[in-house]
Amino acid sequence: MTTRRILVDADACPVKDEIYKVAWRLEVPVTIVSNSPIRIPAHPLIDRVVVSDGFDAADDWIAERAAPGAVVVTADILLADRCLKAGASVLAPTGKPFTTSSIGSAIATRAIMADLRAGGDQLGGPAAFSKTDRSRFLQALDTMLVKLR
Repeated sequence: MTTRRILVDADACPVKDEIYKVAWRLEVPVTIVSNSPIRIPAHPLIDRVVVSDGFDAADDWIAERAAPGAVVVTADILLADRCLKAGASVLAPTGKPFTTSSIGSAIATRAIMADLRAGGDQLGGPAAFSKTDRSRFLQALDTMLVKLR
């Protein structure tokens, strides 16, 4: 049996409170990983790791610990790819799971958008985070953790 746990790429994560709720209900430990201290609830299931502010330091810490049984919460496509390759489940804060079958097209889209921006194209950013995203995330995290049980 694999040990369930949640690893959070926390610096810009908008769903930390939702993660805590699901973790407490299902009794799953959570590690909040960031480049600077982030306030966390005083609870035995919640742990905080502050890494250096070096480039990709949080990503590297998470990727090194991603394994079967872990759910990684990140919006970072390249980190998602690394974690999937390590056998972890990966979920975006919008509730969209990254999978081995979807990650290739996500990486390709990311590369195209970077090329367009580098060429001077003015592109809008991602859609504003919504209540629907929050609700979808809660349901997806719950489902993912129950499947890992």
